[in-house]
Amino acid sequence: MNFQNLKLSKYLCDQLDAVGVRSPTEIQINCIPKILDGIDCIGCAKTGSGKTLAFALPILQKLWEEPYGIFALVLTPTRELAYQIADQFAVIGKSKNLRHCVVTGGMEMIVQARELSNKPHIVVATPGRLADHLESCNTFSLKRIQFLVLDEADRLLGGRFDKQITTIFNALPKERQTLLFSATMTDTLEKVKKITKKNTFVFESTAEVKTVDELEQFYVLCPYNVKDGYLVEIVRNFREKDEKGLIMIFTDTCKNCQLLHMTLNEVGFNTVELHAMISQRERLASLAKFKSHVSKILIATDVASRGLDIPAVSLVINHIIPNNATDYVHRVGRTARAGRQGLAVSIVTQHDIKIVQAIENKINIRLKEYDVSGLHVAKILTQVHVTKREAQIKLDETDFDERRLINKRKKLINEGKDPDKVEQEIKRQRKEKRRKRFERKNIEEKNSINSYQCADNEEENFK
Repeated sequence: MNFQNLKLSKYLCDQLDAVGVRSPTEIQINCIPKILDGIDCIGCAKTGSGKTLAFALPILQKLWEEPYGIFALVLTPTRELAYQIADQFAVIGKSKNLRHCVVTGGMEMIVQARELSNKPHIVVATPGRLADHLESCNTFSLKRIQFLVLDEADRLLGGRFDKQITTIFNALPKERQTLLFSATMTDTLEKVKKITKKNTFVFESTAEVKTVDELEQFYVLCPYNVKDGYLVEIVRNFREKDEKGLIMIFTDTCKNCQLLHMTLNEVGFNTVELHAMISQRERLASLAKFKSHVSKILIATDVASRGLDIPAVSLVINHIIPNNATDYVHRVGRTARAGRQGLAVSIVTQHDIKIVQAIENKINIRLKEYDVSGLHVAKILTQVHVTKREAQIKLDETDFDERRLINKRKKLINEGKDPDKVEQEIKRQRKEKRRKRFERKNIEEKNSINSYQCADNEEENFK
């Protein structure tokens, strides 16, 4: 099977051959002909299976048949994924002067508004910023688009972007072709399947295992307070075996991400960070350094867990394992892409056992134990703890926490809420939880005392 068999034009096939893409993947074989026939599509397949080209190629073919702007709108949940999708459109459509526009937060709205007014063929956007443009200016229209694509649709339709999605959908024509793609079929997408048109084509990979065969998955069990020591040892061991491979380290919060970045740099590793508390230009700069192998370690929150295609990533480490099995699938999907080998190691504590079991049930694979020398960890543990504490002091001297609070208040104001009232309500709820916990503890203590007294009375009666 080749791309010409999928009804694609010779021009597109030649462009694919020029960039080294010669054989279509399963999702491309199933979805591209249906999209070319004008059928709405829901596609779900493993990470790294070529979902972007599955919708980009038929969109470009239809565009060249009747070129005008704005022809297609692609929505993504993260800024980095938006830039990556735009790059893939640009590579395939370069020789035909494809005009595209990326609309995300963190960049100048005036510049974006000017680009939108020039009617680019393809608009790739995050929901929040595009909704802002639709509400604040009328220099462009989405009423003539032919294609609407929701990439990582499970995340976009999961509830977090409902208000922005509603604003965008109100600006779209009713007659359009809608394409939904994701690596995981969640309850949200199951509901979407039930309410879609009768002729909607739904492709879901039949593989029982939700991660690719080339990915080896391990866990390291350790006490919580020595996780950082184990992280450093895992990175050091891997670097001894593979000097060129890229490493992605995932953690839970922006602050932890920044702390790990500062700590690992101090203990001798060259790292870059990627999280929501740095500017968009810094985020793009970090990604550029990582992709170009200037820095071979990227420490990130879940903003980097979806869609990013960096084939040279050899190792993914979960410093904090995600509570959601779906997020785990997306994180480890950053390695073992396009048929390459990959390794994923999750550092877990005694409190994470149930989470690991849920992940194993989701991916239908048992994680294997990764061998890390406890003696080697013990030797470096003091140095790692001291370095992290120094990094914590340096971070506290900056306005990091203050910026986080300011961003939180801005978000509440944009949602039409009073930040002070929301803060008071949160405090009230916390106080109520503490009160209930205290009452529950008192009841448990009373029950315990009563049970001891009953036991003593029974013992006296027995005597």
